[in-house]
Amino acid sequence: MDPDALTPPALPLPLGEAFVAEAGIGRTALLAPLRERIVAFAASRGAGAHAEDLAQEVLVLLHTKYGHLDTAEDLVPLAFQILRFKLAALRRKAARRGEYDAVDVDAFPPPSDAPDPATVLERKELLARLLGGIARMGERCRELFRLKLQGRTFAEIQGLMGAASLNTIYTWDHRCRKQLLETLGGRWDGASGRGAP
Repeated sequence: MDPDALTPPALPLPLGEAFVAEAGIGRTALLAPLRERIVAFAASRGAGAHAEDLAQEVLVLLHTKYGHLDTAEDLVPLAFQILRFKLAALRRKAARRGEYDAVDVDAFPPPSDAPDPATVLERKELLARLLGGIARMGERCRELFRLKLQGRTFAEIQGLMGAASLNTIYTWDHRCRKQLLETLGGRWDGASGRGAP
C-alpha cells in the first residue's frame, strides 16, 4: 500500500503555530481546526456518516490520554494515526457484521420455511392412502402401528401386547409392514421408488 495514500491532506491550520504561541491561544482553539481536518479525512476515506463520530472519538482520546501535548506538531500526526486505527476498526466491524455484502430484504425476500403446495398435497395424499391401508388391516397390525406412532419402543410394545418375546414383535412388525405395502399396491408413494414410511 502506498504510504502517501495514508497521510492526511496537507491543509494548513488556519492559525499558525507561531501565532498560537504568541497570542497564548489555548489547546481548545488548536483542536477546533484539527477536528475539521479529521472529519474531512475520515469522509474522504469512506467513513461517510461515521466521520463525525470518528472525529469525536479521536478528540476524546486526545483529551483523555494525551492531555500533556499542546503543539500542533505533536497533535496532528497523533490525531491522524489514531484516526487510521479507528477507520481500520470500523472496516473490520462492518466486515464482521456483513454490512458490505448485505442484501435488501424488500428486493430479495428470504425463502419461506413453509413447504410448497405440491409437497403438502403429496403428503396429504400419502397420509390418506396410509390411513386407508391401515384401516383395512387386522386388529393386531392396527394396534402395533398405533403404539409405534405413539413413540413406544419394541420392548414396551411387547409388554403392552403380551407377546412372548421381543423377536415376536419384530416378526409382527415386518409382516404388518409387508401387508400394508401390498394393500397400497406395492409402493409407498403414488409415483415410483420404494421406501419405508
